[in-house]
Amino acid sequence: MSDFFASIGAWMESIKVFDQIKEVDAAGLFVNPWFLVPFIALAVYMIYKQSWRDMALIAIFIGVWYVSGTEYMQTLVDGEELRIEKILPVVFGGGITLGVVIYLLIGRS
Repeated sequence: MSDFFASIGAWMESIKVFDQIKEVDAAGLFVNPWFLVPFIALAVYMIYKQSWRDMALIAIFIGVWYVSGTEYMQTLVDGEELRIEKILPVVFGGGITLGVVIYLLIGRS
């Protein structure tokens, strides 16, 4: 089974998925009509169906993706040393976010 996951990892590395994710231009993405039209259509459909939980999960995903690319996240590690005064707010914010996601998925079923 580990060979299977190793081959998937090697395949993803060969097609450079992680490099493509790192190079995404978020500002350019939200002005691109090829992304924006389906995204707005999805939002309108979810409002029509009143899928507030799914919309909240998508908003959380987009927020985490945006925050992970900020300058603050880039300065968490200084050389080879983890800066504890900067990592604690990230840990607490992640814990709160995880609590909200668990509540949305399990608590309000």
